[in-house]
Formats: sequence, structure tokens, C-alpha cells
Amino acid sequence: MSKQFTVPPVVFPSGGGVNPNVGNINQRRVPTAPFQPSSSAIPFMAFDMGSVPSSSGSLGGTISTSAVSSSASFEDEEPLLDELGIHPDQIWHKTRSILNPFRVNPAAHKDSDLSGPIFLYLSFCLFQLLGGKIQFGIILGWIVVSSIFLYVVFNMLAGRNNGNLDLHTCTSVVGYCMLPVVILSAVSLFMPQGICVVRYATAGVFVVWATRSCANLMVALADGVEEHRGLIAYACFLIYALFSLLVIF
Repeated sequence: MSKQFTVPPVVFPSGGGVNPNVGNINQRRVPTAPFQPSSSAIPFMAFDMGSVPSSSGSLGGTISTSAVSSSASFEDEEPLLDELGIHPDQIWHKTRSILNPFRVNPAAHKDSDLSGPIFLYLSFCLFQLLGGKIQFGIILGWIVVSSIFLYVVFNMLAGRNNGNLDLHTCTSVVGYCMLPVVILSAVSLFMPQGICVVRYATAGVFVVWATRSCANLMVALADGVEEHRGLIAYACFLIYALFSLLVIF
């Protein structure tokens, strides 16, 4: 036997009358406008940098002053090569003085540096590499040993009183006088491999060139060693003859 349930009647509101409770629920909220400052009291929120006040007491004045000072400091700084101790004009002037073995300018080599010698050493290694000879370690070792050898020989000949040539100056002079050997290494790339007499004669000319330049500079940069010019030239000849053997063989 089924039971019957009584269902209350559903009453729909008419279009004219609106229930106040229902109206509050369906009513939309009007969006509020974003916050906009009424005045430019906060200078760092302004997008126009020209409108920022430049008074010393405000923050904007501090920012503009620091920006001007930083730009001025960058303009007053030295070039990067000068800060690293690399002077291309000075290197070219010293290298050009070696090109004439009969008239070497010792005044250009009083201010010693290692930038030019390192460039010549790398050029020598590069030309040797183009010739199929990987000798970076050998060349670097011989450069260090030859500079120390010439420094010791020179100070032993000059004596304790006249031995005023330091190791840095000696390394610089030996390095710049490597220019003839570097040219020999470049010329040997175009020389025939079979004719040994031509290679030996050419190497001898460049070795004498480097020896004369180095000996004249060593004697001119120091005092009281004019009588030992022959012994200093012999030591320089041994150094550059050793480097020339790397080119010939």
C-alpha cells in the first residue's frame, strides 16, 4: 500500500515585485578604482625622471647626483690597455728600434716591459706551429733560461758596483731582440727544405742581427761594461743561435 506525501505549492514571484532578500544577493558590486596618488610626494614612484626634484634633502636629488658622478667617473678612467700595462705605441717604438741593427735606440728601452716580448714569443710559436713544429714548452723554457743566463753573465762581468741591470730589464731586452729570429721563422716557411746551405746562411744573417742589437742595448743600458762588449756579444750569440736551430731543424 503506497503512501501519499503532500507537496507544498511553489509560488513564483511576478515581474513587478522583487523580494528584497533575493535582490541583495543578485545585486552586483561596483569595482573600485585603483589607488592613484593625488600628488608626486613619492619621487621614486614617478616614471618621468625629469620631474624628480633635485633638492639635496630629497631622495630623487641623491639619485640624480650619483648618476652624474658615475658617468663622470667612467669618462675619467684610463683605457683598459693602459691599466693592464700594455702600451701599443711604446711596443711599436721599441720594435722599430730593433729593425736597424747598426743604430739601436737605447733610450726607448730604458722603460722595460714584458708585453712586447710576450707578443714576439707567441708569434715565434705560431710560425713554428705553421711549419709543423709544436714547440711551445721548449721555447718557453729556453726563454726563461736564456734570460737568467744573460743576467748572471752580465752582472758577473760588470761587477758588484756596476751591475745595475735587473732581471726584468734583461728579459725585456732579450725578448725584443728576438724579432730577427721571429722574422727568420716566418721566412723559413717559404724556403726550400732540401737546400741546407741557403737555410744556414740565412739563419746566420739573422743571428748576427739579433746578437748585435742585444749586445749594443745591454752595453748602452749599463755603465762601465764597454770593455766587456765582446763577451756579452758572445753570450747573446749563443742564445739566438740556439733559437735559430729550432727553425732550421
